[in-house]
Amino acid sequence: MNEQIINLQPAPVFTYFKEILNIPRPSKKEDKIIAYLLDFGKKHNLETIRDTVGNVLIRKPATPGMENRKPVVLQSHVDMVCEKNSDKIHDFENDPIEAVIKDGWVFANGTTLGADDGIGVAAQLAILASNNIEHGPVECLFTIDEETGLTGAFGLQPGFLNGEILLNLDSEDEGQLYIGCAGGQDTLAWLPFEKTDIPEGYTAFKIMVSGLKGGHSGDDINKGRGNANKILNRFLWTNRDDLKIKLHDFNGGNLRNAIAREAFAIVMIPSEKGEELQKKAEDFKKTIRAEYHATEPGLEFGVEETDKPDFVVDDDSVFKLFNALYACPHGVIAMSQDIEDFVETSTNLASVKFEDHEILVTTS
Repeated sequence: MNEQIINLQPAPVFTYFKEILNIPRPSKKEDKIIAYLLDFGKKHNLETIRDTVGNVLIRKPATPGMENRKPVVLQSHVDMVCEKNSDKIHDFENDPIEAVIKDGWVFANGTTLGADDGIGVAAQLAILASNNIEHGPVECLFTIDEETGLTGAFGLQPGFLNGEILLNLDSEDEGQLYIGCAGGQDTLAWLPFEKTDIPEGYTAFKIMVSGLKGGHSGDDINKGRGNANKILNRFLWTNRDDLKIKLHDFNGGNLRNAIAREAFAIVMIPSEKGEELQKKAEDFKKTIRAEYHATEPGLEFGVEETDKPDFVVDDDSVFKLFNALYACPHGVIAMSQDIEDFVETSTNLASVKFEDHEILVTTS
């Protein structure tokens, strides 16, 4: 499936990108891509070093006549965000990414593509392998675990690099150069709950939000995309009293830096209210699709009867959860007053997960 990638231009970059797609590389489990880089350096007779945390540095001498130029460091990260659609069977630790080309763009089939930052890695490898690019001394730094803690960057030791000029190849906009850095803060909130018995005469339903584009919590936060956690909670919050909703599970999103594109809840309602639930769901689907008709044309919202669970969450905790998620902001908080059309502050309601006796809400 990935063979068509090598027909794209520039061919050397996409040839290496195709190879990278075949190498599993979740954050904190980058051994396979590290081994690939070490082998690449050896194959091309280039000085190749791995530091104690797992970062790889490959040095390429200057072309003749440019030895007196300042060394330039090119840097990217080797790990990727591992997200998939709920109906996609994929093992990120063992399976290659399946890429497809649509209208000149490369997409992944039901998963994240890993172009963040696989395309940066591919560009570095193309430069290292090239014999027809004039350059001064080049150092290519490949760091680990950017997506879940920047531990590779934080673990970099003084003296590992010779260069004083570093270009980070992890931007999303072609032809633009960024000078500076954005700050960030993750928040983890735990809400304890009690497991209670299910009342008599209640039926279980699964309520689902899917088909959203998702995206990066930084670069895509201002594009008006839907957040599955916010959409699902809005329906539950609005109809909790009318439908006498009891909650068993709420599961949405996965990673702190990815906008949630799928979410589902398992709820219990009085059996006689099943038709009312279906009607409210259809009305809500029309409303939410109208709101997101431009940015989320694939949005799906549905309800289906499901197996009866063994408990529901106590009413007080459900009340607190629905109100907290409803009040929790998502999206752009403030635009810069100094730079036109520039996001200054934003937040992402990234994930909601049920653990044993508590609910974990993650934002970035």
